[in-house]
Amino acid sequence: MNQEEIKSLQRGATLFLVSVTLVATMGGLLFGFDMAVISGVLPFVKSHFSLSAAAEGWFVSSALVGCIFSVSFSGNLSDRWGRKKMLMIAAILFLFSSVGAVFSWSFTTLILARMLGGMGVGMASIVAPLYISEIAPSKVRGRLVTFYQLAITAGILVAYLTNAGLLRFSLTHSGGGRNDILSHILIREVWRSMLGLGVVPALLFFIGLCFVPESPRWLIQQGNIEKGMAILTKFTNDTLAQNDVLQIQNTTRHKKGSYKELFSPAIRKPVLIGILLPLFSQFSGINAVIYYGPRILSDAGINITDALLGQIIFGIANFLFTIIAIWKVDKIGRRPLYIIGALGASICLFFTGTCFYTGSISNIALAIGIILFLACFAFSIGPLKFVIASEIFPTSIRGRAMALSIMVMWIADTIVGQLTPIFLGSIGPAATFWFFSACCLLSFLVVYKLVPETKGKSLEEIEKMWV
Repeated sequence: MNQEEIKSLQRGATLFLVSVTLVATMGGLLFGFDMAVISGVLPFVKSHFSLSAAAEGWFVSSALVGCIFSVSFSGNLSDRWGRKKMLMIAAILFLFSSVGAVFSWSFTTLILARMLGGMGVGMASIVAPLYISEIAPSKVRGRLVTFYQLAITAGILVAYLTNAGLLRFSLTHSGGGRNDILSHILIREVWRSMLGLGVVPALLFFIGLCFVPESPRWLIQQGNIEKGMAILTKFTNDTLAQNDVLQIQNTTRHKKGSYKELFSPAIRKPVLIGILLPLFSQFSGINAVIYYGPRILSDAGINITDALLGQIIFGIANFLFTIIAIWKVDKIGRRPLYIIGALGASICLFFTGTCFYTGSISNIALAIGIILFLACFAFSIGPLKFVIASEIFPTSIRGRAMALSIMVMWIADTIVGQLTPIFLGSIGPAATFWFFSACCLLSFLVVYKLVPETKGKSLEEIEKMWV
């Protein structure tokens, strides 16, 4: 085989790998969209159904309930049924959720639709990064898993922009006299179209999944060596695929995979890391900025129109700085990026809190502090929790272990969502940001002490580190 043929095969493998990764990351886009769309929908749903404060809280948290419920069994099922099947189920749940939200005739049916969407988010948040880590060659694995976080930030940004666009369309055409279903969804009850727009990415996600292969590592672990080998060869080359197959067989031999293994002394350290990183990612303050950005800026004396514009700017910053992680995660490594980002995030949050404490909130300093925090979060704490968690667990229990890790993330998300408005109202914005700053500093210390570098190592080599 000549050099030109070898280069052609390499280009084909790279194109196939990127295409499959992009399909898997659609789950992240739906994750981000579902999380952020609620900020534009909430005022209209509250008015339409005349919600009490308790009902309003139930509407916001219902998707999180669906997340936590699905995470409780998705990891186990992904180890039994495979990664692809679980991603397809997640896509179907997203699709049903979006359609159900558009045609909800009561508050109860809307809640059920939101819970279905939350179940899809929960499944995707476990299985998508897991699937990407298992198909990716070790030299680019960090970069490809980080694409999942980039897709989340893209989904958040899409939700902000589409909410604003649909609201403007509704206000522009509100004087029309048409009484058809499109006018009802797009103009008179615009919140339906805001939620229903998720149909488009959900449908694309499902169609794309019909054309991607099952995880080769899962197939080999199940004993389907030939099929797993054939898929691995499509992503790399014959020699690397054969080496991977031998390593997978050696590390999974005599291992059945059970929840009991999660608590064995051999993997106590990776389980601790897998719990702490998603915990700190939520207690970093990121969701306080995403969910309560307009309120924080409004408390600073910025009018609501400018506050909503500021939220879009925050979303753009979060998206753009995630690209730094994609660029550097396989060059600099996971550990240095996380240490730099966590320390930077802690400093930025402390500075932001100080702006509130001293009353220096009417100038550009406050916005700069929050944007710099988003930058630090976006290239470290945000994406690396998925990268590291998807790498450090043994193949035989990777789905179950990821489920535990992501379960912690969603429970922490729920706690932070409840605590943030309480903190803002009781101890004030300054102390709230100082609290999150302390959490980021703690995450810096944990990574410095516990987390080893996994850059360039195969999943099987990482597994041997704990034995």
